[in-house]
Amino acid sequence: MTDALKRLSDEGVAIWLDDLSRKRITSGNLAELIDQQHIVGVTTNPSIFQKAISSGDGYEQQLADLAVRKVTVEEAVRMITTADVRDAADILRPVFDATGGQDGRVSIEVDPRLAHETEPTIAEAKQLAWLVDRPNTLIKIPATKAGLPAITEVIGKGISVNVTLIFSLERYREVMDAYLAGLEKAKAAGLDLSKIQSVASFFVSRVDTEIDKRLDALGTPEAKEARGKAAVANARLAYEAYEEVFSSDRWAALDKAQANKQRPLWASTGVKDPAYKDTLYVDDLVAPGTVNTMPEATLDATADHGEITGDAVRGTYEQARADLDAVAKLGISYDDVVQVLEDEGVEKFAVSWNDLLKSTEAELKRLAPSEG
Repeated sequence: MTDALKRLSDEGVAIWLDDLSRKRITSGNLAELIDQQHIVGVTTNPSIFQKAISSGDGYEQQLADLAVRKVTVEEAVRMITTADVRDAADILRPVFDATGGQDGRVSIEVDPRLAHETEPTIAEAKQLAWLVDRPNTLIKIPATKAGLPAITEVIGKGISVNVTLIFSLERYREVMDAYLAGLEKAKAAGLDLSKIQSVASFFVSRVDTEIDKRLDALGTPEAKEARGKAAVANARLAYEAYEEVFSSDRWAALDKAQANKQRPLWASTGVKDPAYKDTLYVDDLVAPGTVNTMPEATLDATADHGEITGDAVRGTYEQARADLDAVAKLGISYDDVVQVLEDEGVEKFAVSWNDLLKSTEAELKRLAPSEG
């Protein structure tokens, strides 16, 4: 069953699970996935937590305790989410130790409502690192304009970061620049660079969803021909940029100081369009030194019928450029697409966070001891 996942892992792709819930932790399911499905990391986001906590499974006792203590809803959400991340980090600790800190990581996101505020993002990242208090966590910071200086500051303080919501090649280069600047700050402060890790979460399927929608509106044979190619092309060109930046003179100086490369992480790898193979964003993005974070359905599909045939990225850059050019020639603006996706991504996570606050507040009220 897991041959394809083993092949993927052997190709230098770290397989992370894009999901977390208390039930997954307490039932032994997460440990089982690590043991049997080559899972070496976990990512979370506000939508994942909202779904997990709203299901109520396993959270009742902690919610009841929090209700007795009359904590604020914001504090309750942070106590619950950091507890899950801490427990998942403990389960993944052997992987962290075995890989010298590269994998065995669990990500937790700063409050998505802070996406356009630099200083509060920095403060929240520091607070989350302190709250979870595990060396194998990654603090997720969105790759907004305000997020970039926050990434530099947080890395500069020795906190490992998962940069999320990257859609454009230009922004991805800015993210790598922010990471290198952070490492330079950390080095100047005398920190051990070998202990700082980072991944850059480059979103995949949403690019096809947005561009295909625009191609379908055109309805021409050329538009039909261009469907389903942009997301993979975009990610492949991101890998080209990664290779370039991490072979530069600037990187060489940090490499000498034992710094770690910021690995590209393929996020949003669940295929949304039933016309496409359900393992498209795994099979076509195999490259050494990458992470692929998958929802469980994509993980299962890859285990069952993934076609892992070696490096699927290097050597494809010319075709990738041609695929994006074909979309541009049809009048679809790449810059507009990636900006729409970033704005939507930030908004979706903020909505999920607000929904999570509301459902948690309702539970706290329901479980609050009656007065008198």
